[in-house]
Amino acid sequence: MIGELDKNTLDALLEAIPVEFSVVDKNDKVLAWNKHETRIFKRPKGAVGRDVRDCHPKGSLNKVETILAEMKAGKRDNARFWIDLPIKDKDKTQKIMIEYYALRDAAGNYLGCLEASQNITEIQKITGQKRLLG
Repeated sequence: MIGELDKNTLDALLEAIPVEFSVVDKNDKVLAWNKHETRIFKRPKGAVGRDVRDCHPKGSLNKVETILAEMKAGKRDNARFWIDLPIKDKDKTQKIMIEYYALRDAAGNYLGCLEASQNITEIQKITGQKRLLG
């Protein structure tokens, strides 16, 4: 990153970005997440410091483990997939894109993983173009 941000600005930025994220360390322990109150995939505050495997449904756990193992081994830097998630109390679904990014230092050493999730339902409806303030 070029330049520096003070903690208040960084905190505001991490809450403002249109993506919810979680960060795990190289030992798969949950370090932090943003958008606590509005998350698609809610987590209890007590999840900080716990194994990331405790934050995923059993049905997706083997895929999460594979992604993390491949990132640690240097075989993968990212993974992207999407799901149709039912909207509570409605007959509709929302399209959720989930991405994993390996976090590496300047020497390429694995530091952990960023998991980013975003509701892309409305983004998928975009057509044509809309210019700034247009």
